[in-house]
Amino acid sequence: MEIRTRFAPSPTGYLHIGGARTALFNYLFARHHKGKFILRIEDTDVARSTEESTQAILDGMQWLALNWDEGPYFQSKRFELYKEHAYKFLEMGKAYKCYCTAEELEQRRGEAIKQGKPPKYDGRCRNKKDEQGKPFAIRFKVLPGTTLVKDIIKGKVAFENDEIEDLIILRSDGTPTYNLCVVVDDATMEITHVIRGDDHLNNTPKQIMLYEAFGYPLPQFAHLPMILGSDKTRLSKRHGATSVMAYKEMGYLPHALVNYLARLGWSCGDQEIFTIEELTEKFSLENVGKSSGVFNPEKLLWLNQHYLKEGKIEELAILLTPFLEAKGYHASADKRLTDIVKGLQERSKTLIEMADSAEFYFKEDVQYEENAANKFLTKDIQEIFELLISRLDSLPEFTHNAIETIFTAIMNEKDLKLGKIAQPVRVALTGGTVSPGIFEVIEILGKETSIARLKKAVEFIANPAAKGQKTE
Repeated sequence: MEIRTRFAPSPTGYLHIGGARTALFNYLFARHHKGKFILRIEDTDVARSTEESTQAILDGMQWLALNWDEGPYFQSKRFELYKEHAYKFLEMGKAYKCYCTAEELEQRRGEAIKQGKPPKYDGRCRNKKDEQGKPFAIRFKVLPGTTLVKDIIKGKVAFENDEIEDLIILRSDGTPTYNLCVVVDDATMEITHVIRGDDHLNNTPKQIMLYEAFGYPLPQFAHLPMILGSDKTRLSKRHGATSVMAYKEMGYLPHALVNYLARLGWSCGDQEIFTIEELTEKFSLENVGKSSGVFNPEKLLWLNQHYLKEGKIEELAILLTPFLEAKGYHASADKRLTDIVKGLQERSKTLIEMADSAEFYFKEDVQYEENAANKFLTKDIQEIFELLISRLDSLPEFTHNAIETIFTAIMNEKDLKLGKIAQPVRVALTGGTVSPGIFEVIEILGKETSIARLKKAVEFIANPAAKGQKTE
């Protein structure tokens, strides 16, 4: 039997963290078993579903590289199939026409609540004769007894049918309802495993009844515990419940987020860091925990830093480019970019942080941080700067080793340690006190830019006010 899983989001918003984890677990389970992963867009709620939300979901899936094998299927294009099933239930005597209006139903619910009774439909239309010309919904008949959900994660969960009202499967306006659509889709798409959030668990007995009434084979169910925010309450925007694409905009790497989401409720010994190949090989539903995972932003940031540090230079350069171009720099055409990334990847936690740190390479002119300028751009360093300008200018080959040789010679001549020279030069070239190694910075900036910035620093030392330096 071919394993077939599905991810079925509603396009009423972005792809959020919880949805992304559900998609990932379905993807990994299918890949582990060499099966198929299907994407279905549940857009039957026409009023709330939007093309923008659909595209946001697709963008999020593609960014995470959760590539589907079939779809995306759209429920809005399958209405006739759902309607056909609803009327088939009617013909089989397993459903009936309900003529109650929305106003009548609401009034009865209110009365039941006042009397301390459950606001459950009383089945009054079950045996009613046809009322020609009058609008009707189609309700499925819930039979007495107990419905048992055999869940891979939660174990056996029993539901008393008496607590479930006859459910509407087709509204009076002809639109199908969620439970009917899900069952028809999962059955006709031959879904073998339904892996979804445990907020859907209460719908499962209703869906099992529909499967059995039609004679469709039941899929296996696995309901994932919800994700809690960092404050251990329901996930909120403040505690991680934001769009997957927002993490892209914040400079996170897709494989870092995939690794983090995989470990959010699933474990494989003490291992924390996984390649996608390792996740595919080792993933199993049996190792999904029964308790809720807690979203930890610090751990995600740690993982992202790890992947930046270990990432391939060329790939990181491509990912970094949009962040630099958002600042107005034409980074994609800059041949220095891979060298820039190489120097910054161990120092950065996000691509935004890396772009900020790389900015001095691209600026036409640097502005000095006030404290750095006051401390390091002083009269006693002016002579050193002038020596550097002269000797750097005379270099036939502007290489790391040649630059280091010049520094070593000046250090010996002036009996100075590297720190006494490097930090003032760093401020002169970058505007601040933090950067990659100074020889590397000079080599990447190039002879012309390095000398120009050193000359500017000499002028600043001589008369900072006259040169219009705006410290920051």
